[in-house]
Parts: sequence; structure tokens; C-alpha cells
Amino acid sequence: MNDCIFCKIIKGEIPSYTIYEDDKMKAFLDVNPVSNGHVLLIPKTHYKNFLDTPDELIKEMYHIIKTKIYPLLEEKLQITGLSICQIGKDVNHYHIHLIPQYENEEFEFKYNKENIKNVEEIYTKLS
Repeated sequence: MNDCIFCKIIKGEIPSYTIYEDDKMKAFLDVNPVSNGHVLLIPKTHYKNFLDTPDELIKEMYHIIKTKIYPLLEEKLQITGLSICQIGKDVNHYHIHLIPQYENEEFEFKYNKENIKNVEEIYTKLS
């Protein structure tokens, strides 16, 4: 995809702080981090979202998080935890956010109170 920022990063058209790369995926530091060491893991093939991405590739991505990226962050940055999330609205190329957590550092998700709906109402819609 020509206008995709992540595709441009993969092609080397935009520089990145790459911490892991193989023939199928690339992990690099987020330039707008939520936490020190915030990493984005992306497939090298452009997939629009989670539903577009082959199951086997997602499985491989989580294996790399578990066996390569987490140990690297733990050893080099002394992280004590890792939040893994998929936020699909910022870039239209499937990616996984890896947000390090540190001992004695409070980590919080910031909710937009205007978007919070009554839990019972949502449950009713989903039941």
C-alpha cells in the first residue's frame, strides 16, 4: 500500500528504531510512546486489521513477543510486565502495541468518559 506509513517503514523509506526483524515481521520503538520501550510489532505484508491477518502469522507474532521481544525488554530495560494491545484506529496496517511496565510505576489506561456506556446496556446488546 503506497500511503501506509508502516509499509514505508518496512521498505526503509522512513527510518525506524528497529529492535527485531525477520522475513515476516518487524518490531520497532513507537515514536510516541506510552511508556519507555513502547514497541510496535507489524507484519511485513500489509494486512488492514486483525481479521485480515492470517491466523498462523498472528500465532508467530505472539511467539516472537514471548521468546524474543519480552526477554530483550526484560534484560535491557528491567521491565516487570508487558501490556499487549491492538488499537486499530491509528494506522490501517495490522500491528500490536507492546507497552512495558516497570516496578513502582503506575500504569493506567486513559478512558474517554464520553465514550463510556452503561455496562448493562452493552451487555444487553451483546446477549
